[in-house]
Amino acid sequence: MKTIPLRTLVREPLKVKRLTGAGQAVTVTDNGKPLWVLQPAGGTVADEAERHRAIDETLEELLRELPSKTDLSKIIIESRR
Repeated sequence: MKTIPLRTLVREPLKVKRLTGAGQAVTVTDNGKPLWVLQPAGGTVADEAERHRAIDETLEELLRELPSKTDLSKIIIESRR
């Protein structure tokens, strides 16, 4: 993540546009204190990999749980009543 001062954002917006366009997040600071984190709108390869990893973790967690003793068909029939 790149850190830039607020003055740079105001004076050189194209620099920030290039950074976010390249898929890099930018932290904007004022007197050394973080104000904003600007992230690219489109997903990057790193974001996609993180998303896949999170999905895999969730699915593995679900598979570790014990199976339900109740049949799915019974749950559906009960929910329709």
